[in-house]
Amino acid sequence: MPNTAMHPPAVIVFDLGGVLVDWNGTDPLVRLTGGRLSREQARRFWMETPWVSGLDTGQLSPADFASAMADALQLDLDQAQMLQALDDWLQGPYPGVQETLSRLSTRHRLAVLSNNNALHWGKIDREFDLLRHFPQQFASHQLGLRKPDAAIYRHVRESLAVEPGDILFFDDNIECVQAARAEGWQACHTVGFVAVQAELAKRGLLD
Repeated sequence: MPNTAMHPPAVIVFDLGGVLVDWNGTDPLVRLTGGRLSREQARRFWMETPWVSGLDTGQLSPADFASAMADALQLDLDQAQMLQALDDWLQGPYPGVQETLSRLSTRHRLAVLSNNNALHWGKIDREFDLLRHFPQQFASHQLGLRKPDAAIYRHVRESLAVEPGDILFFDDNIECVQAARAEGWQACHTVGFVAVQAELAKRGLLD
C-alpha cells in the first residue's frame, strides 16, 4: 500500500454525510425492516446495493430509487413516503462545522467529495449553507462516478492537480478510506464531526 504518512496537506477533502452533515440512513433502515437488517447490513446496503449505485451515479432518480428500495426491502411505504423518509434522514451540519470550515478556509484549500444524489445535494445547497466553503465540489451523481471505485479518486486528484500524498481525506465509511489510501491519499476514518475535529487538531491544522 502506498505511503500515507502524516504531513501537511495541500488540500483537505471532506465527505459530507456522517462527516460534516448529520445523515443516518442506517438506524432508521434497521427499524423500518423490523430488525431484518442488522446495523452492519444496513450500512452495507448503502455501500453495495446496485440501486444505491444507480442513485449515486445519477442513473436512477430519487423517486425511482425510493420505489425500488421500498419494494426490495418489503417496506410498508409508498413512493412518496419513502422519498420523504430519505429526505428526513438528512439533517443539518453537525455543531461546529460552519465555524471550523471558516477557520480552515483562511489557511487551507478545501474540497468536498461525496457519494450523493439530486435529492440530498439540492437540500444541502438550499438549506445548509455549507457548499460555499468548498471552491471544488465532487458529487458522485454529477460525475457518474462513486466511492470506493478507484476512478473517482483519480479524477479528483487530477482535478486538484496535486500529488496523491498531498490530499488529506475524511470519510465515515472504511471502504472509502481504504480505497483512498490505496491511491496514495492521506485518509482518515472518522464517524461524526467530533472525530474530524480531533484528527485536525492532532495534525495541528486548527492552530
